[in-house]
Amino acid sequence: MSRVHDMGGRFGDGPVEVDAADAPVFKEDWHGRALALTLASAALGKWNIDTSRHARERLAPQDYSRFSYYEKWIAGATDLLVETGVLTPEDLDTPEAEAPRHELADRALTPERVARVLSAGGPADRTCDVVKMFKPGDKVRTLAKAGNRFVDGGHTRLPSYAAGAVGEVVRFHGTHVFPDRSAHGLGEAPEPLYAVAFAASDLWVVAEDDGDEVILDLWQSYLEPAP
Repeated sequence: MSRVHDMGGRFGDGPVEVDAADAPVFKEDWHGRALALTLASAALGKWNIDTSRHARERLAPQDYSRFSYYEKWIAGATDLLVETGVLTPEDLDTPEAEAPRHELADRALTPERVARVLSAGGPADRTCDVVKMFKPGDKVRTLAKAGNRFVDGGHTRLPSYAAGAVGEVVRFHGTHVFPDRSAHGLGEAPEPLYAVAFAASDLWVVAEDDGDEVILDLWQSYLEPAP
């Protein structure tokens, strides 16, 4: 069963609104602070990017539907801070000036460290012994049912709209951390990662344009050879 965030191609949500080239990066000042808080919290080393994504995905459906983009980020980070024991619900209600020095204070992402940390990023490419099965030009079919096969309702990068679809490998990205396991503390389990192109008309009964295609980055265990 999919979660509320898995809405790609859903009918009735309207067109994607594209901002003008000269539009500000953040529409509201607090949007930038929300991003900064999320990144600074992650820098404490208590979770990884896949865990962070899943925290936003598993927000209560009524909250996910009504929250704005950066409200989802704040809610996900807040949940993780409490779940990992960094903060308590009481801490969240305590004014900063009254809060005692935190045991993780020395790991805080200070302004002078920001550029270095962001430029380093969080590379997910790894070496592994899993044999590469596909190459560009190969036809592949995704699993008939999208979903995490290790954790009920867990994180996965195979969207439900592409389940059971046939596409063509257009690029091999190397071997990368497998998010279905990484998001849940089950190890990195790296495996081959491919860019796979699908005709939009093969994904939806009514495509916006018959010539459109969708390219998804998909891990090898999501795929099987297509005749």
